[in-house]
Amino acid sequence: MNLNKSNSLTMSVADAVVAAGTTSTYSTSNTTECLINGKWGTTLAAQTNTASPTTDANTGAAFVALTDNQVSVFVWGVTAAGAIAVCQGSVQDTAPGVTTTPGTIHTAPQFPKLPDDFCPLAYTLIQTAPSADAWTFGSGEWAATGITDTWVNVSTLPDRPQIA
Repeated sequence: MNLNKSNSLTMSVADAVVAAGTTSTYSTSNTTECLINGKWGTTLAAQTNTASPTTDANTGAAFVALTDNQVSVFVWGVTAAGAIAVCQGSVQDTAPGVTTTPGTIHTAPQFPKLPDDFCPLAYTLIQTAPSADAWTFGSGEWAATGITDTWVNVSTLPDRPQIA
């Protein structure tokens, strides 16, 4: 990699290993180390069963709830100040699922716009089945009936969420 061309690079240089905690919490295995527009961000120590954010770092509003047969992507990141933050992407309908099994994703959700002081660490795809109650990020349980959560840790975001 030619570091002379990376002066505006935003990336995580350490795998935080973001994962579901208990209920609606999250955990990380490692301290974050991020570059945000070429500057070192403040690190965030490893977290254990920490409360998930309840508002979208991009909009400042509560996350949009998912209803039956939907999918959305949530991007986990750390701000330049060293705080965990999450931004919600688009909500897409899926093919109808069967009882507690989510349906096939025909159109992947799109990543959200991210704040300027935000470094992506991971993203989570959440799918809902016909039996799912409305599910809202930050308060909905990862293991709720009819909810499937897929976690992907990243150093930078790919061009689109990887669904398979």
